[in-house]
Amino acid sequence: MKNILDQNISHDSLVTLFSQAPVAMSLLMGNDFIISNANEQMLSLWGRDTSVIGKSIFEAIPEIKSQGFEEILNNVYYKAEIFNGNKWPVFLNKYGNYEEHFFNFIYSPVYNDDKNVIGVSVAATEVTDQVISERKLIDSEYRFEDLIQKSDYSIAIYRSEDLYIELANEPMLRTWGKDALVMGMKLEDALPELEGQPFIGILKDIFKTGETYTAKEDRVDLVVDGKLQTFYYNFSYKPLKNSDGEVYAILNMAVNVTDLVEARKEIQESEKKYRDLADSMPQFVWTSDAKGKITYMNDNWYRHMGFHKDDDPNEAIRKVIRPEVYPGIIKIWEESLKTGKPFEVEYEFADPNNPEVYRWFLGRAVANFDQNGEISQWIGTFTDIDDFKQLQTQKDNFLGIASHELKTPLTSLKLYTQFIETNFSRQGDLKNAEVARRMNSQIDTLTELVNDLLDVTKIQNGKIQLNESEFDFDQLTEEVIVEQQMTARHKIIFYKKEIGKVTADRHRISQVMTNLISNAIKYSPDADEIIVSTELKDGMVKFSVRDFGIGIPQDKQQKVFEQYYRVSGTKEHTFPGLGLGLYISSEIIKRTGGKIYVHSVEGNGSDFCFEIPKIKI
Repeated sequence: MKNILDQNISHDSLVTLFSQAPVAMSLLMGNDFIISNANEQMLSLWGRDTSVIGKSIFEAIPEIKSQGFEEILNNVYYKAEIFNGNKWPVFLNKYGNYEEHFFNFIYSPVYNDDKNVIGVSVAATEVTDQVISERKLIDSEYRFEDLIQKSDYSIAIYRSEDLYIELANEPMLRTWGKDALVMGMKLEDALPELEGQPFIGILKDIFKTGETYTAKEDRVDLVVDGKLQTFYYNFSYKPLKNSDGEVYAILNMAVNVTDLVEARKEIQESEKKYRDLADSMPQFVWTSDAKGKITYMNDNWYRHMGFHKDDDPNEAIRKVIRPEVYPGIIKIWEESLKTGKPFEVEYEFADPNNPEVYRWFLGRAVANFDQNGEISQWIGTFTDIDDFKQLQTQKDNFLGIASHELKTPLTSLKLYTQFIETNFSRQGDLKNAEVARRMNSQIDTLTELVNDLLDVTKIQNGKIQLNESEFDFDQLTEEVIVEQQMTARHKIIFYKKEIGKVTADRHRISQVMTNLISNAIKYSPDADEIIVSTELKDGMVKFSVRDFGIGIPQDKQQKVFEQYYRVSGTKEHTFPGLGLGLYISSEIIKRTGGKIYVHSVEGNGSDFCFEIPKIKI
């Protein structure tokens, strides 16, 4: 190398050429690979400054030693092998960031006059941006093709003006009634039935105009299942353009709306018949769009309410609903619009003959869904239930009076029965004493039913009161379990976690605990145990009762908290009661600021739980 310098080019000129080279260059001398020179491009590539000159490459850039470079440099130095790295990944600690970079580089041996290797020359360019761009392009193409293949829509790509089928997903192949063998064929050869229809001509024109073509409910005749059939599609032809703005392919997306078109035709044909039927119904029948805007009210609405058909139905309803409850009803209605769940609410409409008098109506609505699972419209009714509500009020009043009046004779009967039982016991007549004891037990059962009826009437009249105080939740739970265990055949297992003091109505919480445990015992006649557990989480006290009984069907689990509801089934007659306990428990827990719920599998038992705040704010 020295001879070359002496004979052909000055040392300074070579250094100048080396430093100004447009690529990163460096010389690593000796078997320690000392950096004898590195131009600015190489220093920038390494993320180092000139302080590395004179150091070993592995001292200057220690992170590359474990990445195979020691072996590469040794092969170049000791075996005189030239090494080419193409898009080589290297992790470098550049300016405090340890990141992956990619390089094209050449490691070449440097010889002395005796043809011995004395070092390694390095020339490199960074191609990190190129590699990342290529990766993104590949990922993008993969995602694009994967998206097409997994799409529920019919999608195909046609390349060149000859309309070669480059790609067609499974829904498009089903649309055509073809299989994957059509890939690579001309569209007109794959679907010869398109001859005489406008689609081939439209596609070829797009290569000239470069404009997207869309159609709605267009008719197309296709051979599917061996016969020519008529279908209707919403579809688009979108040109795909290169960087020069030239169309190189067309993306075809289509949605089969045949069922929708045919259904609409049938609906249009029978619409008058159904509207005549709706107009003859005593209820107010109405429909709305997916957003809740009323599109139809039957004639009975206008006859009864006195509105004109030109009036806005939504505004008319707002005018007649009792103003103080209107915001709450709208909130429930908006939730149904959002979720698609049925709407059912009782509310009052002003009497058209006397605006200060309100009548009760039951509003119901269910959603109709289109083929894509989207809400297309709502169908609803308003049913006059005012007479029923009056009868219900009378019934509640009767139950309240009757149950209240029953308490006095029941109390007397209990005293008399206890007196008789005591006398028989003193006389040694144990048989009759047992009869009296059973009479006393039945009076207790009847008293519980009467108390349930009283609680229901108090709840419905808003007169149930909670006498809140601070009490030991753990102590109450143990007291209830001991009391229940005295009369239960089942073993009550208690998994206890310390709760401590809570603020609530001790008597009412005890009533709920007792109800859940007694229900668990009642509805698991073939089991030998039930499990009670408590825990404290996020400031909420949780009480659970697990049984291994008959369970509750999924569609009935929320109904068990309604008044007078009892789980139906072949064994219903074996489980006495009015169906009020869970309703009362639910109302008590709600008024305590908590929630009550059930998890159940039919045939495998149920897990009833309530949660209340440990400290009521």
